[in-house]
Amino acid sequence: MTQRSDPLSPGLYIVATPIGNLGDITMRGADVLARCDGIACEDTRVTQKLIRHLGISKPLWRYDDHSAPNDRARLVESMREKAVALASDAGMPLVSDPGYRLVIEAKEVGVPVTVLPGANAPLTALALSGLPNDRFMFAGFLPQKEKARRDVLEELAHVRTTLIFFETSPRLVKSLTAIGELFPDREVSVARELTKLYEECRTGSAAALAEHYTAHPPKGEIVLLIGPPVEREASTDDAEAMLRELLETEKASKAAAQVAKATGLDRKTLYARAMEIKDE
Repeated sequence: MTQRSDPLSPGLYIVATPIGNLGDITMRGADVLARCDGIACEDTRVTQKLIRHLGISKPLWRYDDHSAPNDRARLVESMREKAVALASDAGMPLVSDPGYRLVIEAKEVGVPVTVLPGANAPLTALALSGLPNDRFMFAGFLPQKEKARRDVLEELAHVRTTLIFFETSPRLVKSLTAIGELFPDREVSVARELTKLYEECRTGSAAALAEHYTAHPPKGEIVLLIGPPVEREASTDDAEAMLRELLETEKASKAAAQVAKATGLDRKTLYARAMEIKDE
């Protein structure tokens, strides 16, 4: 591709960067990096490696979670007269990184914002996993603490989509163990080192994956995916019997919730039937 030499219009340019293989960069992304006035990035060493690969030399300004509000304000002010590219260490900026604050403030003062799509780890992992992809939900990082992690998983238990999380290597087995306890019958995928030489994607039960990664501690960036709830066929007679048994010790709302979780039937419908049974 022949690079253009004409300058870019002032503003903020959000550039998706490679998630592994440096060839992931798009032609348009490389063009903007070559023509911008400077690049705001998470880690200047990572971005320096990319632009060196592209044969580009540009001023690099560090912008990460530790940047002060004054740093962000100066960066936004510079966009009135300069074309500033925003690059994360890997993938699309703003996905689990501080770039969204920069975009908000740029928009507030009327700075033009342009997005250049490209490599994206969650979508790459979803395509590679073989899990249902007609509906999916990206939920960021799972919490580090055990109770908070379990609370998040329980909150998402009834979401009928494939769930996508970022995870770190040291915490992977703990997360898989928690998933196995809550969702023993769901398919789970672990995708790591995406687009790199040792790319891997394993799919199976959470328990089996936890056993594997306990024996073979993983390295690299990880995307963790949980398949949607297994559809269970339950007759109304089965649900009725379960409701009647639970109502001997539980409130109608709790009984309905438990039967809904066990059968996949509608909780509101079950609650209405539970109230009818109590009134008999």
